[in-house]
Order: sequence, then structure tokens, then C-alpha cells
Amino acid sequence: MLAFVSMSQPTPSRPPAETASSKLFTRLFVELFQTEESALQHPRIEAERLGDAPPGRTMMAVSEHAGRSLEELRALASAEGLETTSAGARLGDLFSVLRDAVADRTLDREKSYRGTLLGMRHGIDLVTLVEGTARVEGRVAVSSWCQRWLAERRPLTEGVAGELAWFAANPEHALESAKDPIAAPG
Repeated sequence: MLAFVSMSQPTPSRPPAETASSKLFTRLFVELFQTEESALQHPRIEAERLGDAPPGRTMMAVSEHAGRSLEELRALASAEGLETTSAGARLGDLFSVLRDAVADRTLDREKSYRGTLLGMRHGIDLVTLVEGTARVEGRVAVSSWCQRWLAERRPLTEGVAGELAWFAANPEHALESAKDPIAAPG
């Protein structure tokens, strides 16, 4: 039996099609950067406004964790060849600026605190979803990072939620403008 040999150019192989799972993972990973940047910035602002009051200390702990996490996340993104920014991230930056310039001027301290807590809870949901999609995609390093992050951030966020009682015990501070720092005891 004779074999037919083609003299034509070989057909270039196409890159594998991106799956819905990989698209979701990529989108979520970029959102993770935006969310963690917010977790660095917004809790720090709340902490600075609240000073040495217990809710200020818990907010600062979250901001410090976000700073460490962002360093790890940048290294992980580089090692895994993952994007860290998008147009959506720039839109998130715009919302942060608007919050600082407009919303926080109309909110009282307690509502601003709860808004920041809501962002932290969003972060926990997001990292839970990133971890699951990382597992599906075989991204072991990302999945492991998410698990460590959740083990640290969940208790910190629960601590922030627990400090809501401080506002109930200090209604005069709860009702003050979010933009005004608590006056230091003098």
C-alpha cells in the first residue's frame, strides 16, 4: 500500500479555544486586584477617621492584610502569566474617587463603615469564586493562595462586623459626617 505524502505547507495549529471557565477565571482574577486595592484603601481611610477607637483598629488590620496580599498577588500574577488590570479596574478606581469626593460627604460615619464592610464581604465572595475557578482550571498556586487568603481575611472581616456594636454604644460618633475624623481626646 502506498502512502500519500502532501507537498503542501503544513496547516498551522490553532491555539486552543478559550473555554467559558478560563474566561471567567481571567475576568475574576482582574476583579480580584481591583477589590484588593479597595481593601487596601477604604479600610485605611475608615481607620484614619476613627483613630484609635476599636473599629479603627480592626479596619487598619484589614488594610494591612490587603497590602501584604497585593504583594503576593502581583508575584503570583507574574508567575502565572495573568493580567492584573482592565477597563473595569479603571472604572473601579473612578468609583473610589467618587465615593471619596461625593458619597462620603453625605454619609454618616456608621454608614460609611458599613459600606466598607460590604466591600470586604464582596471580597470574600469573590475570592471564594476565584478559588473554585482556579481549581477547575488547574491553577493550583492560585487556589492555594485563595485558601490562605480566606483563612486570614474571614476572621478579620468578622472582627470588623463585630465592631458595629461600638457604633450602637457611641451614637454621637455614629451620626457624625464620615469625612470628619474623631477628635483626639484632649
